Amino acid sequence: MKIATVAETKTRLSSLLAAVEAGDDVLITRRGQPVARLVAEPGAPGFGWSALRNWVEAPTAEGLNVAQMREQDLL
Repeated sequence: MKIATVAETKTRLSSLLAAVEAGDDVLITRRGQPVARLVAEPGAPGFGWSALRNWVEAPTAEGLNVAQMREQDLL
């Protein structure tokens, strides 16, 4: 379990959320006393990079994929 102060939580929220998504719990303290805990939402799906990659690489009706369309300034 990670421990962070309220001030650390304000400045590092994104990285603490990434730790929670990776399976860690984060205990938030104020003046050394626990005040809150960040835990993963049960059943929350992770971000599917492979699904995004497949979508970007899939050809469209014009026969181009998203990456090719960006290269040709069509998007």
